[in-house]
Order: sequence, then C-alpha cells, then structure tokens
Amino acid sequence: MKVRRSNRLVDMTRYLLEHPRTLVSLKFFSERYGSAKSSISEDLSIIKHTFQTWGEGRLKTIPGASGGAVLTPYYSKENAQAAIEDLVKEVSDDSRFLPGGYVYLSDLIGRPDILHKVGQLIATQYVDKDVDVVMTVETKGIPIVQAAAMYMNKPFVIVRNSSHITEGPTVSVNYVSGSVKRIKKMELSRRTLSAGANVVIVDDFLKGGGTLNGMGSLIKEFDANLVGMTVLAESTNSGKRLVNDCTSLVKVDAEEDGDKKTINARPGNFMETVFGKEN
Repeated sequence: MKVRRSNRLVDMTRYLLEHPRTLVSLKFFSERYGSAKSSISEDLSIIKHTFQTWGEGRLKTIPGASGGAVLTPYYSKENAQAAIEDLVKEVSDDSRFLPGGYVYLSDLIGRPDILHKVGQLIATQYVDKDVDVVMTVETKGIPIVQAAAMYMNKPFVIVRNSSHITEGPTVSVNYVSGSVKRIKKMELSRRTLSAGANVVIVDDFLKGGGTLNGMGSLIKEFDANLVGMTVLAESTNSGKRLVNDCTSLVKVDAEEDGDKKTINARPGNFMETVFGKEN
C-alpha cells in the first residue's frame, strides 16, 4: 500500500521515537510504506533537520546495505537550560520543606511532564557514554530510572532494602546512611547485573550520599563499572558527603529559622558537567 509522504513522515517519526538508539533499516521503512529507498532517505533528511533545528535529538543515518537510521534523544544546550529552569521553579516552594532538611518531591516525580524533562536530561548527559544498565534504589527513584531508561533504551534495575522471595538469590551490602549515620543493608538479585556491565545510578535526592555510595559498593560486588551518578535534587546544607562526583539537576537550600521554613532552589551542576564550565 502506497503511503503519502505527509503520513509517512509522521509515522516514521513516531516509530523512531518509540525505538530510540535502535538501528532501523531503510529496507524496513521501504517495505512498511511501499516506497523506494531513495524516497525514504529524503524523508529521513527532513526528520533529521527537524530534530536538529528544535534541539530534541540526533538522527544519524548509516549508509550501505546494512545501514539505516538511529535516533538518539538529546537536549540541545538551550533546551537543557530551559528544562533545568522549569525544574527550579517547580522545586522553589516553601511548602516542600520536610524535617531534617529534606524536600518533598513525590508529586513532581509522579508527573509525566516532569519525568519527560528529567529522563531526557539524564539521557543527554550520557549520550556519548557506553551504558548497559540504569540503577536506582526503591522507591522514589523508580519513576526517574524508568524515564531515563526509556530515553536511553537501556534496561533498569531496582536495588531493594530487604529480601523479596521473587528476586531469587541476591547480593547484599551494608552501607552507612549519610543522613542518619546508621548501618543499613541493600540487596540486588544476582540475575540482574552482569560482570563488566556499565552502570549509571540515578535517584531523587542527595543529602549525605550514603545510599548512592551503597549502590556503588553493590556495583563493585558484581564486578561491574560505575559510569556516573545523577540525582534530581541535591541538598546544599548537608555537611560532609560520602560521594563527590554526583551530577544534580537542581540544588536546594532548605532552611528553618523557628517557625519560618524556606526552600531556595537553583540549578545544579548539570549544565557545567554536560556543556562545560562556561555555564
């Protein structure tokens, strides 16, 4: 069945967005739409130019019989800056103050529009990195790891705080909670992570860094490799940290003076980490 170019462009774009970082052959599109490969190549050029113009992704075309096209979700510098500013505005709300210097974020990480920004920002940070798995710890990091894994088109794993019979045999580590200075335990199924795997850690909030440090220890137990760590928000008044190389989208000052509780948010170190020190 012959498909009009306008319909073809819409469906090709949709298909590429649903299969990020996946090589889609010209033959597949040609047979799907009953069109010549030359026409498909022209369509891909239009799509590539559109994504590049709007700063929403990179479309790479690969020539040859085994070639095709690969769409990599990616924010341009301008789009990343705008997304970070939107997150800062959302977090800057005194009603989010929680005892202990924490910040309420559950409503934000339950919103698809916020997760879209967070997921694509994280994918942008690791766009040129060799990543096999994205990791988080239950429970608030789960929506974030799902969003990041979707845009990176990589599997995600969830570290548990206690044993689940459905997980099968597990590897566990004890770690020191950076905020309350208590010894805790986290576990991961043996079948979840392979030796040599390249892992990105994501989470919702960084205070003392104990949880992130614990996940780093788990990765070592599996003989896997830590590529990087990224969090949605980072507390700026938590004292000494157990991790020093974490990227944050937002930095938060949570201050309490008697009955007055204030939240002051500003951009984290994401822009500097990803786009250079001029940011």
